[in-house]
Amino acid sequence: MEAFLVSTGIVALGEMGDKTQLLALLLAARFRRPLPIILGILVATLVNHACAAAVGDWIARAMGPDLLRWVIGGSFLAMAAWMLVPDRLDDEAEGTGRLRLGVFGTTVVAFFLAEMGDKTQIATVALAARYTELWAVVTGTTLGMMLANVPAVLLGDGVAKRVSMKLVHGIAALLFAVLGVLTLLNVGQLL
Repeated sequence: MEAFLVSTGIVALGEMGDKTQLLALLLAARFRRPLPIILGILVATLVNHACAAAVGDWIARAMGPDLLRWVIGGSFLAMAAWMLVPDRLDDEAEGTGRLRLGVFGTTVVAFFLAEMGDKTQIATVALAARYTELWAVVTGTTLGMMLANVPAVLLGDGVAKRVSMKLVHGIAALLFAVLGVLTLLNVGQLL
């Protein structure tokens, strides 16, 4: 349950103001069809995060526990710093709305590509390396992604204007930093 809850919270907070959330707003404004957009986000996230979790699991198996602890702890600290850098929607991601795949297909392709190398994908790799329950990590990171993006699709820009992204990113950075320090110190024999 810990892997699920930590994964959900980290990704939900980390996704606030992220380029994929901006992409959700863009798709919602462009297509005005929330259900296929939400389903597209779900499918793209499940596939992307399952692949990321598999990479994290492979990394965990390839390294010894001591090296892995340092790599994961350092990764969480790097994620904390990265959370403080605001995201903007890349020009390439904006062009993906021109694909002739329909609303669902366009959303799947756009979200899958936007997540490649993104904070939440890298967080999923680190979380999967940290926890052995891959299904809990993938389910948690996917739920976190949906918690952040579904309101963006349904309520649009009004919510984004009322929530302080700087505060949300600060909280997420603090959580990553705490996880990094706890992992480095091997508190509770995390690994």
